[in-house]
Amino acid sequence: MRNRDVLPVSGITCTNCAAKIERDVSKREEVASCQIDFATSRMVIEWVDPSNRDKTLQSIEQTMGRIEPGAKFVKQNDDQTEGRDWTLWRFLMAAFIFSIAIWTDSTLGFIAAYSLAGYDVVYGAIRNVWNREWFDEKFLMTIATIGAFAISEYPEAVAVMLFYQLGEYVQGRAVRASRKSIQSLLNMKPTRARVLEAGQEMERLPEDVTVGSHLVIRSGELVPMDGFVVSGASSLNTSSLTGESVPRQVSAGEEVLAGMVNIEGRLVVETTKLAAESSLQKMIALVEEANGKKAMTEQMITRLAKVYTPIVVVMATLVAFVPPLFVGDLNEWIYRALIFLVISCPCALVISIPLGYFGGIGSGSKQGILVKGGEFLDTLTEVDTVVFDKTGTLTTGRFEVTDVVTTDGITVDELLHLAARVERASNHPLAQAIVRRAGEVQAFESIQEEPGYGLRARDGDDEVYVGSARYMERLGQVIEDSSIGTNVHVMKNDRWLGRIELMDTVKPDAMVAIEQLKRIGIKTVMLSGDRREVATKIGGQLGLDEVRGELLPHEKVEAIERMIETRKVAFVGDGMNDAAALARADVGLVMGGVGSDTAVTAADVVLMHDAPTDVIRAIELGKRTKRIVWQNIFFAFGIKALVMFLGLFGIATMWEAVFADVGVALLAIANATRLLRMTS
Repeated sequence: MRNRDVLPVSGITCTNCAAKIERDVSKREEVASCQIDFATSRMVIEWVDPSNRDKTLQSIEQTMGRIEPGAKFVKQNDDQTEGRDWTLWRFLMAAFIFSIAIWTDSTLGFIAAYSLAGYDVVYGAIRNVWNREWFDEKFLMTIATIGAFAISEYPEAVAVMLFYQLGEYVQGRAVRASRKSIQSLLNMKPTRARVLEAGQEMERLPEDVTVGSHLVIRSGELVPMDGFVVSGASSLNTSSLTGESVPRQVSAGEEVLAGMVNIEGRLVVETTKLAAESSLQKMIALVEEANGKKAMTEQMITRLAKVYTPIVVVMATLVAFVPPLFVGDLNEWIYRALIFLVISCPCALVISIPLGYFGGIGSGSKQGILVKGGEFLDTLTEVDTVVFDKTGTLTTGRFEVTDVVTTDGITVDELLHLAARVERASNHPLAQAIVRRAGEVQAFESIQEEPGYGLRARDGDDEVYVGSARYMERLGQVIEDSSIGTNVHVMKNDRWLGRIELMDTVKPDAMVAIEQLKRIGIKTVMLSGDRREVATKIGGQLGLDEVRGELLPHEKVEAIERMIETRKVAFVGDGMNDAAALARADVGLVMGGVGSDTAVTAADVVLMHDAPTDVIRAIELGKRTKRIVWQNIFFAFGIKALVMFLGLFGIATMWEAVFADVGVALLAIANATRLLRMTS
């Protein structure tokens, strides 16, 4: 059995360096696989042989520091903030020396400014060459600047290093901002729970608290576990879980979730789930998992980066030495080749594209939309058909009494009261709906369940039967049941008294969601296991394009398989019976609040609000993310190609190359981080 370590790291702000570290560590015999979660600053190592774990980790840490200076494992007592103040101060000091050197035309001044601004870049390039890792941005910068010094272009050489460091500083800030949006959720994990034991409040670790315990939540405290309010009333800040800015009012009997913050008052909450099974822990696990699944665009850029730099170096060499064979002027063509090297640095692409994707994931998590990876953001943009389950997805799964039909001699209230006294003994959703409608009633003392049919109670010398039409027929009654809803029949002795019709209620925003999907040209379908008549009525009420009822789970999968032959299909569900359909669709979305653990595991996107309109928001999030990523790709390649072309013809100087390279990187990073400021 392989062991697994999840280790926090610091100092890694370069995705290209992260990829190099992953490759190096994965080659080791003791390691089965290594993955760096760039968004949450963690390294995940699967061990083949963990016997020399500590020694191997020391070696890995040395490798990390060699590939990206300052990268290391974060110990428990370490300060985990990744400061970049020294980079900024070094840039400012080098810029000051550089300005004096330009004013005095001092070669020593240029050398001093260059050494201060670029010593780590040159050292990193030499070290990488020594370790046979030739081609990266440090190598490009070093060759370009040393070449500029060789042909006496001192100001240009220093400027390249100065602006490279400025780009590194801004890049580091952008990475930390993106990480902060995701880690703000990860850092919410409750560390204590105040348990009420024999009238005393005792602090415990949430992991040590059992289901059924009573917790005290004071004003300003985080709810540590899922449960329901036993006593007290308060307002809860739910923004961390659902993105809702308006506080939620709760009182006795209402549900609260781990991660909510008690704004006012004192609550006593009875726990219904273990800490490891809470809604917050579910969210944390999903966000931690999300950044491991790269989008195709990210994978393309990662593969491109491996061959991009060697090709650029070869082309620059040809530019430097081939034209002089025909037109002379070696220095001029070397200068143009150096311009080519500077502008071809891939920093803008290598950092801005991953930033775009985990910016999208971070933005979604703030809105209660948890996307399990960049690849699913891409898939959401291609969806042309959305398939819904009915119960718990478009409807609340909460039944309400819609009609009561009685025979002569009994009123509606009397029938409801009689039925409720029997149903009081049942936990079935239909029984609970009848009891809610009737109000507080006293259950009959003698109640017997008839599995699959209903309930039988004794009222003095009378027998009262409550259940399905099939139960009535079993008792010798002929029932005409032509209504669309679900019916519960009531019979006393041998006389049928009437029926109670119940319907699953449609979610308030379901119709809005269907209208918005159809407005953007997406086909809407419902696949339900409920009766065909019920499914058709709900589908007609919502305006769905296609409705199918009475489907078993495997029949839903078969229907989706037929659809995905010609269309890009998203399936939206909530229950365990939806897990196969969620996994089979091109992208599966699950209602995370009410969804089963099996369904959440099978899905690609988790909607924590349980709102159908979040399907629209998820699709829009995918489109925004993809749009920004491709804006960066076209912008970066376009500007670089233009300046390369101008440089080859001697129109652009190294100054333009420096400004274009750093400017493109800064604009691409700023564009990528826009996602973090966007909300739907």
